[in-house]
Amino acid sequence: MNEPVRETPTQGVYLRFFVHENRRHHGILLYDWLLGEARKLGLHGGTAFRSIAGFGRHGVLHEAHFLELAGQETVRVDFVVTRAEADRMLQRVREEHLEIFYAILPAEFGVLGGESH
Repeated sequence: MNEPVRETPTQGVYLRFFVHENRRHHGILLYDWLLGEARKLGLHGGTAFRSIAGFGRHGVLHEAHFLELAGQETVRVDFVVTRAEADRMLQRVREEHLEIFYAILPAEFGVLGGESH
């Protein structure tokens, strides 16, 4: 019989990148590149979210409209990881000399319920 998963929270960070939807790196959409590199580094998950509206450091308002050209919106790429994992990911981005806005927020995370595998 499987033992229940321990619900011990982990202290870590929320690593968040903001990129333009159509921006590419080595011919790959940048948000896909970030997710792929995170996977190669052993991070356990990441998600890309398309924005509805917002403005960035240059003050330009971006809004999703039915007739707006595709690729103009911001994509947020999120990882909930340990600080060491976040540092490895940031170092990987630095190695590529990419200019990307990011944020790091404190996070507590874990898994509730279920059974171990």
